[in-house]
Amino acid sequence: MNFVAWIRTLPFRLVAAATAVALAALTGGCTAAPDPPEQLTSLARLSEALEGFGNRMLDDGAPAVLMQAKVRGEEWSRASGVRRLEGQEPVDIRDPLHVGSVTNSFVAVSVLKLAAEGKLGLEDPVSKHVPDFDSIMHPPGPVTIRQLLQHRSGMPDYIIPLLQQGSLKEVLATSRSDRELLALAATRRWEGKLAQGFEYSNSNYVALGMVVEHLRGRPIAEVLRSDIVEPLGLEATWLAAPGPPPVSVVHAYITIFGERLDVTYPALHSGSAAGGLVSTVGDLNTFYAALLQGRLIPAAMVAEMQSPLYARYGLGIQRWNDTCTNNFYYGHAGDTVGYGTISMSSADGTRQASASLSYPPAPFGFADNGIVDEMAGVVEEALNASC
Repeated sequence: MNFVAWIRTLPFRLVAAATAVALAALTGGCTAAPDPPEQLTSLARLSEALEGFGNRMLDDGAPAVLMQAKVRGEEWSRASGVRRLEGQEPVDIRDPLHVGSVTNSFVAVSVLKLAAEGKLGLEDPVSKHVPDFDSIMHPPGPVTIRQLLQHRSGMPDYIIPLLQQGSLKEVLATSRSDRELLALAATRRWEGKLAQGFEYSNSNYVALGMVVEHLRGRPIAEVLRSDIVEPLGLEATWLAAPGPPPVSVVHAYITIFGERLDVTYPALHSGSAAGGLVSTVGDLNTFYAALLQGRLIPAAMVAEMQSPLYARYGLGIQRWNDTCTNNFYYGHAGDTVGYGTISMSSADGTRQASASLSYPPAPFGFADNGIVDEMAGVVEEALNASC
């Protein structure tokens, strides 16, 4: 307030003060009870929890942190950091980045859409739709579509033999076909099929991408676009393709032998049904709300995704405890070289939070920094504060 404005309010202030003194005299000096503390809204409680996590990541050296939360029609977002360390251009909440295994949920929708159309059955053996699957993978027994979706096939992951093919820089810069990746996985031993729980393997979703491409007769990137991106009007979501990254993509970095390496948009992710998706926190919230509300696949197929009740991992989605409703949150975590993402929604899609970041440039360790697990805990706790 400026000086003139303050002077204009002075008489009122004096009158108010005199009135207060008179009332105090009449009431024996009693003072009015203080106003109750302002109650935070559900969205404010949620965002407050997320802010603390974002600040810690930035303090630890994360180049960029992007977060968006929605609670019953209200929205909050935060974009902090830079797109590139070299250019120092501020990030925008609409900027996309790699979301890693969140790709699973998108691919699962396309698989279940095929099931709803009667083009495949969830108990079908994979070899029915990918004829050379058995000759590549040599499974110990039949492997079903459902087992792939749930990461319960026991199929070995191709990641370790892939990392043995050369330096990390060479591995990231080399595009490999789905069959090449499965051939690498086949060099490792199959695990026993799990009666409960799941064993995450990127190979499962590589195989599912092959199933979708066989039945649709189109690349998985095109299928995801027609099944999900275009119907929902997602603004910046696509499966990574060959070539340099678009200018809006948030860059990520790791450190190898003391040298900082830019790991943005590697050729390895090109067309990958296991982890090649690029998206924004806003698009992820839009996607999961539409999915859970039955706007992408029939409600019966959404129920299939959420089954079985005892499992932490359904058909392409993970679950966390929703203490507000005694139900579950559904979504997925993504952890890939240089990036981490978590997207979580209430079962009715009305309370959501998504967070993505470019990791602090640290010595390379594949999925072992624990940040995504911390993010999941923070987002779960934040959503539970939004009742």
